[in-house]
Amino acid sequence: MALDAGTPLDAGPGTEGVARWLRSALGAATGLPFAPGGGPRAVRLRVDPGIERASGPEGYRLSTDGSVEDAAVLVEGGAAAGVFWGVQTLRQLLGPDAYRKAPAGPHGRVWELPRLTVTDAPRFRWRGLMLDVSRHFMPKDDVLRQLDLLAAHKLNVFHFHLTDDQGWRIEIRRHPRLTEIGSWRARTKWGHRASPLWNETPHGGFYTQDDIREIVAYAAERHISVVPEIDVPGHSQAAIAAYPELGNSDVVDTASLAVWDTWGVNPNVLAPSETTLRFYEGVFEEVLDLFPSTFVHIGGDECPKDQWKRSPAAQARIAELGLADEDELQSWFVRHFDRWLADRGRRLIGWDEILEGGLAPGAAVSSWRGYAGGVAAAEAGHDVVMCPEQHVYLDHRQAPGDDEPMPIGYVRTLEDVYRFEPVPAGLSPEAAAHVLGTQANVWTEVMENRARVDYQVFPRLAAFAEVAWSELPAPADRDFADFERRMTAHYRRLDALGVDYRPPAGPSPRQRRPGVPGRPIEGAPPNV
Repeated sequence: MALDAGTPLDAGPGTEGVARWLRSALGAATGLPFAPGGGPRAVRLRVDPGIERASGPEGYRLSTDGSVEDAAVLVEGGAAAGVFWGVQTLRQLLGPDAYRKAPAGPHGRVWELPRLTVTDAPRFRWRGLMLDVSRHFMPKDDVLRQLDLLAAHKLNVFHFHLTDDQGWRIEIRRHPRLTEIGSWRARTKWGHRASPLWNETPHGGFYTQDDIREIVAYAAERHISVVPEIDVPGHSQAAIAAYPELGNSDVVDTASLAVWDTWGVNPNVLAPSETTLRFYEGVFEEVLDLFPSTFVHIGGDECPKDQWKRSPAAQARIAELGLADEDELQSWFVRHFDRWLADRGRRLIGWDEILEGGLAPGAAVSSWRGYAGGVAAAEAGHDVVMCPEQHVYLDHRQAPGDDEPMPIGYVRTLEDVYRFEPVPAGLSPEAAAHVLGTQANVWTEVMENRARVDYQVFPRLAAFAEVAWSELPAPADRDFADFERRMTAHYRRLDALGVDYRPPAGPSPRQRRPGVPGRPIEGAPPNV
């Protein structure tokens, strides 16, 4: 079976967006026009309700064996999303050059396809990547490129970490100082934890609301849901620097705080006041207008209680609400926004610390401190996204020793990620049904640009994507040798996409920061 300049594209009802993507991406790479039309030489796109009933909206069937009477290629999906994932498989079959921005081969090339039928569907409905743009800002075009890379790996959730102590990255029109002040820091610590090195250049940036709308629309065209994260009540020094009244000003001189220029757990947290609640309700009103996703992430992690313990205002709030302690005060804070979001048809999700002090019934949990939080949440009837740092934090080092650029955290190799299992053994079937899926997390303390993000994320994201999509054997029984063999073809796709991945042999000199040798970082977790 072959595609050439005379191959038409026959897009059935509901597949118009997929056809638009196919013409723009595969059309650019192959030079083929994919003009509208039907007939026996066509690429035909169809939504099939039968596939949805059998496999869900993301299931698909791809046939290139010529058995379809009126098409050379038939891609059918349970919904448009399934058709889109089927087209991603078609792209894989066309070879690495199908991932380029323009034709690399001779003019008039015929694109050969093997004759086969693929029937496929994802294991999980949440297959995500979290990208932190607060520690190091990533320009809009780089974010759009990340969405293309997610789509190529059939990942469908982009968790967008937009606010933290080190920067506020989203325009909020009613609170302009969040970006006027909160989006820039004076300097940046180079390294992690105990590193003594500093980059004295100011660092910052933010996305306008039109930028956000563009990112969300671009993702939607690729059947990716963008889940925004606005951190409360911890990880909030950038917001407090912009609006000091948000902090615990009765125990801290919040007017003197600047956007934080280092890493770690910050003691400066939001005050549990009505002023803070009304401020963030205004923030979330604008966020909901920009992001149509069902879920909104509120962080909720790493919130030290020391200031609340010393604050007369916080202690008075605990007494007023009849709470037992500061943990319950944080739970009250989380529950407030859970109700607020639920009243507007949305669902709250937060890191597993939101379990402390009690969790609102409709809230979901991102389990990052291992499996335990996710297991507890699922057994209690809460939906869970499994993202344990010991397995799928892609900022962690990929090999032992000091060859890795700024090596931090646990050693997690490509094989380790391939053997990750999102549903832990022993979880009851009822609890396992609450595991929405899994995501890999990319924190950018030591990733100062796109190339460093590429290096940390790839090729491990390919292993993660297969785990998130496929029904694989138990971790010990997975055929990693076969995966490595298949990766030889995938590396050529990544080359065509311009991804600066970590090569199988280890880092090349150009992937190390000039003048800053890779070395173990004091205080990092052990190599386990």
